[in-house]
Amino acid sequence: MADEREPLTVPRFTKLKNSGRKIIMLTAYDYPSAAIVDRAGVDGILVGDSLGMVVQGRSNTLPVTLDHVIYHAEMVARSVRHALVVVDLPFLTFQLGASKAIESAGRILKETAAQAVKLEGGSEQAKLIAALVDAGIPVMAHLGLRPQSVRVRGGYRVERDRDRLLADADAVQEAGAFAVVLECIPAAIAVEITQRLDIPTIGIGAGADTDGQILVFHDLLGYSPDERLPKHSRKYADLRSVISDAVQRYAEDVQTGRFPGPENAFS
Repeated sequence: MADEREPLTVPRFTKLKNSGRKIIMLTAYDYPSAAIVDRAGVDGILVGDSLGMVVQGRSNTLPVTLDHVIYHAEMVARSVRHALVVVDLPFLTFQLGASKAIESAGRILKETAAQAVKLEGGSEQAKLIAALVDAGIPVMAHLGLRPQSVRVRGGYRVERDRDRLLADADAVQEAGAFAVVLECIPAAIAVEITQRLDIPTIGIGAGADTDGQILVFHDLLGYSPDERLPKHSRKYADLRSVISDAVQRYAEDVQTGRFPGPENAFS
């Protein structure tokens, strides 16, 4: 059945806040995964710098480069028909000032079919967000747990400073962000921010009352060598076991001569 839905633009995505239903987002990092996720009906796909951990096998997101995210975003955006594709600005692609940030984000929009970028930071990044928006680059903000600040914070911790979170939320909206991710913050604060803002809030570890939710593709599918699952996630399948079983059965068939069979051979 053909997908009849219209492509989501940034203004349409923002209007989903008042649509009466939750916004659905997932990460994706390659062409087939993004195609499946898009056809399944999500509203937004994030090409996250989380690819450093779930695809590259690193311990954090810091080594991810602009070229890395552009490589993955080009594949993802090329496969998508409906969802809004948002791409993370990696570490040190925006912290060096507006000129560097515009150059980095501009490359993403020029070299992929993605519609927007996402960057971590609140009040301290408000001027930068405004500069990007003034340059014609839509920005999704990211508050709460900030993986790119893992060294400063000494690990991945829940952000509980209500006053700071409220001030950051006000600042990113005022600067022109069209939506904001709230990661690992108390649910009560996430509710307050969601009610306070005119732009959508997308939660991950922020309770059920944000305007939408996002999960990491590999966590949702149980598709990782690491069996540990973050508290804020939920596994809806166990692809790790499915793939492992398939590979073992294939190896057994090769060893016993059951594969390839006559139907797999040419005459």
